[in-house]
Amino acid sequence: MTRTHHLKPTFQLRLALHNDVVIGPGKADLLEMIDQTGSISAAGRALKMSYKKAWQLIETMNSYFPSPLVATHSGGNQRGGAQLTELGKQVLTHYRALESQLTIEQSDDAQALLSLLSPINRPENEA
Repeated sequence: MTRTHHLKPTFQLRLALHNDVVIGPGKADLLEMIDQTGSISAAGRALKMSYKKAWQLIETMNSYFPSPLVATHSGGNQRGGAQLTELGKQVLTHYRALESQLTIEQSDDAQALLSLLSPINRPENEA
């Protein structure tokens, strides 16, 4: 198996409960795109995700919080849409803040872990 050596290693933050990822990189990206586009379908398209998959991710997140993270409006005479609730904005803000604290460059433990990789896979051996 050939490994790609030009990729920079990253850590991915996931909050998991009961075998479900409550929030992780994909769900945070979905929340962010809903906030930017005002639409679940547009957010899904931007992330190359089906509307059904986007709704499944939203439902999983909503099941773990006391109120929904995304509020939807039906179409009617005006366009339907979606927006983050105040709780959704708080969840996304805290997730992104935690994510920024988990940088490889700022963590001695991350540096130590990477130094234990086989020499061929270490980031400093990149050409």
